[in-house]
Order: sequence, then C-alpha cells, then structure tokens
Amino acid sequence: MKKVLLLLLMATMVIAWPAVKSYALVIQDTTATAPSDDIVFTEVGSAQDSAANNVVKDTVKKDTVKSSVAPASKSVDAEKLTLWQTFLKGLLFGFAAILMPCIFPMLPLTVSFFTKKAGSKSKAVGQALIYGVSIIIIYVALGMLVTIAFGSDALNALSTNGIFNAFFFLMLVVFGASFLGAFEITLPSAFVNKIDAKSDKGGLMGIFFMAFSLALVSFSCTGPLIGTLLVDAASKGDRLGPAIGMFGFSFALAIPFALFALFPSLLKSLPKSGGWLNSVKVVLGFIELAFAFKFLSNVDLAYHLNLLDREVFLAIWIAIFALMGIYLLGKIKFSHDSDLPYLSVPRTFLAIIVFAWVIYLIPGMWGAPLKSISAFLPPTATQDFDLNNLTASPANTGNKTSIGEKKYAELFHRLTPKGFDPYYDFEQAKQASKELGKPVLIDFTGWNCVNCRKMENNVWSNPEVAKRLKNDFVMAELVVDDKTELPVEEHYVSTFSKKKINTIGKKWSDFQAATFNSNSQPQYVIVDGDGNVLVPPQGADYEPENYIKFLDKGKAAFQKQTNE
Repeated sequence: MKKVLLLLLMATMVIAWPAVKSYALVIQDTTATAPSDDIVFTEVGSAQDSAANNVVKDTVKKDTVKSSVAPASKSVDAEKLTLWQTFLKGLLFGFAAILMPCIFPMLPLTVSFFTKKAGSKSKAVGQALIYGVSIIIIYVALGMLVTIAFGSDALNALSTNGIFNAFFFLMLVVFGASFLGAFEITLPSAFVNKIDAKSDKGGLMGIFFMAFSLALVSFSCTGPLIGTLLVDAASKGDRLGPAIGMFGFSFALAIPFALFALFPSLLKSLPKSGGWLNSVKVVLGFIELAFAFKFLSNVDLAYHLNLLDREVFLAIWIAIFALMGIYLLGKIKFSHDSDLPYLSVPRTFLAIIVFAWVIYLIPGMWGAPLKSISAFLPPTATQDFDLNNLTASPANTGNKTSIGEKKYAELFHRLTPKGFDPYYDFEQAKQASKELGKPVLIDFTGWNCVNCRKMENNVWSNPEVAKRLKNDFVMAELVVDDKTELPVEEHYVSTFSKKKINTIGKKWSDFQAATFNSNSQPQYVIVDGDGNVLVPPQGADYEPENYIKFLDKGKAAFQKQTNE
C-alpha cells in the first residue's frame, strides 16, 4: 500500500505540473515582467522629456497617479501568495527528493543509527529532531546565498533576460539528462569525504555535519531538483523566493527522519528499495525536460526568434510525455533500469494519467485553447494553423482613421490574440481616440507575462468582453519586456528612473512606472484622447463579469466627459 501511495504522489506531480507552474507564474508575473531598470519608485514630480520621448505629458494629473496606487498594492498581495506558492512547490520537490535512490535507502539506516547510538528513545528523538533542523538550516542558507549572489534587482531581471533564460534552459536539459541516466552530477569526493569525517564527532556539531554529509552525498539526485526549484524561485524576482523554496524543500526532507525517529516501528512499513526508485527518477527527468522549454520560449518570444511557436512547443511536450508513458509501460529501458517482469497496478494507473494528459494536449495543435495551461504556452497568435480562425469574428473594420501604418505592428502582431486590432504606440492610439470618439484601453503587457496570456485566453475570449473591446475602445497594447532597440534618435535618459531608455520594452515600462506608479502586468488603464485616466486602473481579474463592469464604467465616464 505504501508503494501505491508513493507512486500516486508522483502521478499527481506529473498531471499537475503545468497547472502548478502556470499558477505560480501567474501570481508572480504581476510584479516581475517589467525590466529591473524601471523598478525604482520615487514621487512623480514631472513628466518625461517630450522631446526625447513624446509619451508622458506634463498634463498628467496628481489624481491620475493616485488612482494607480491600488494596482500596485494589489501586486503586493500577489507577492505574498507567490511566496506561499513557492513554499508549496518546495514542499512538493522535497517529498519527491525523498523518493530518490540516494535518499530513500538512507531513511532506515540513519534512524537506526540514532536509535542505537543514543541508547534511549527520548535521546534518539532529540538527535533526530536536531538532524532535521540542521537539514533545514543548510538548505535555507543555500537559498539565501542565491539571493545574496545575484541581488534582488538581478533576480527581478531573470524572467526576461535572454542570457539567463538560455542558461536555465541548458541547465535543465542537463538535469533531465542526468535523471535519465546519461551521467551523474557529483561533488568533488575530497570535499565530501572531509565533511563526512567531521560527522564522526559527537555533540551538536557532529549531527550537523551528518546532515551536511547527507546533502552532499545525495547531491547527484537532489541537485537537479534543487537547481530547478532555485531557478524557478529566483526567476520570479522575489527577494525571499529562493530561501522560502529551500525552506519548503528541506522541511519536507526533514519530516521522515523525525517521524521515523518518533515511531521506529513505521520503518517496517516502508517499501523495499528497488527499481521503482529509479523509475521515479526517470519520470522526474522527463518533467525536467518539459519544464526546460518554457525558458527557451521566453528567449524566443522576447528576441523574436520565431522558432518555438505554440504548435512547436506543444509538439515537443506531446513527444516528451508520450515517451514518459511508453517508459512507464516498460517499452523503453534506460542504462540503469532494472528488468520489468510485469506491469504493476500503480504503474498502470500512472501510465493512464500520462497518456490522458497527452490526449488532452493534442487538440492544441489545431488551436484548442487548453485553458488549464494557457498561461504557460506561447501566445495563440504564434500558431500558424488555428481552426478557431475559421469561426473567429474579425476585428472591427469600421475603426478607420487617418493613421497610416501602425507603428511596431510587424513586431507585435504575433502577440495579439486573433480578432483584435490594437495600436502598439500610445501616441497613435490617442490620435485614433480623438478621430473615432472612443476611449483608449491601455494594455500594459509582455511577451513573458503569463497573467496576460491567462487574461487573453480566459477573459478576452468571452463574447461580451470581445464585443466591447472591438467596438467600444481603441486598444493600445504596450509591450514592456521587448528587447528591440529603439532608433538612436529616440534614446533618452529617464527623468523618473535616471536610466537610459534604449529599447521598446524599456520605453513602455518607464512610461507605465512614471505615469501610473506601477510596474505590474497586465495593467489595464482607460484614458481619453489626451491621456487622462477615466476610471481606476485594473490588473488581472479572471472573472469576465468584473472585466465587463470595468469596461462599461470606462465607457460611461468617457461619454459623460464628452457630453459635458
């Protein structure tokens, strides 16, 4: 029965991984999409130099800035949820690490060592608890070192930085290959032996070094899990993310040692070590590979490589999880796998779950929304063949203006959901607003903003929302994380952040921070043709009814202003 429960836990990880990932990213991305250069907030006393960047006007009112404070405070709440989600993810990774071949066999050995050495149960329990606390201290210290090494500003930039995302992609591919048996990631034996020798000393220091030895000896198994967790936590840009993630990881890792020390008889109920432990490791290897492509997608989108479109991304995932299912059926065998004489019931159930997941993904190749993971996938506009285009209503063709070519349209049309026709330059959107007599809906968005993808797929897809966006508003989609270089004559130094603005993403990120005192995405702001805010801005809200109320209030405020 214990073996069944352990394998079902792994099944839960497999089927829930994309959803958990998307949820954690959805929460964090509300504060981490904007480049770090534009994050320093000061009191807005003046507007941007209009000669350098004709975006921010001196007519921006104080109440305009005040009205945008609410979304900023909302992002703080999201940050707290993110830390909680980071802890839960660390906890999940920690429980997975217990099932690794390097740790699971250590449970009875370590607990038996404490019981025999202590001489009494109470003393054995005390030593096991100290051992568990030492594990927590070691891993939390590792998380803090990551923050100290990079700094909070650097961590905030990881979500869109091409070099870091490419590095993380390669690192996770290496971790995945390690779990599949290509090689083992180990620390220098001399260092491990030196720490192990210190564990022979008595007292608290001896127990601490025993925990340190466990961390080092098991690194070949836990290293990829720790690396993945730290990458995920660090890339959110949260100062405490790595430490909180490591706390969850180490807490889960410490639980069984303390539990079995309290109740040694439970050791008899543990399943015997065997080939199933390696199967757990291989399954995690497949998940590592799938996870890696999210980081590659970030690079592909922000730098317009156009290599990893939505259907390509899905094809890779379908192949990875299909191979995982075939492996679980025993049709694929890796170098360190033992023979599989028969298919156990838990393994069969896990294979069914994996293949069901693959079947769920397949319709996405033809444009199925896949809403449960929509925030995790590349934008739907990157998909070349989409059956939804056959029935989707076109953008409103009545929005004709004197504006000729839409600025930046050749860059960002792959980001915009099909059926919408926004402007990508704020000045052009204001001009269209004056000519058409409609308010402007500013959408501060980003290539790597998962909240934005979730809003587009779950809210903008609502017929009533789509009708209002197309007919009642001039849409301005301002991309804050794009890496495209601005023409040299448009470079300027921000009077707000004192940073050099030389890319399209920095331009709109600086505009958002300076004008609306916020750097969260998505942020939706309804303004008139002069840029005056009509209703308080709004962030991500996945209830279409609430978004409809927001749009209707903005339209009513615009009409009232026009009639006065």
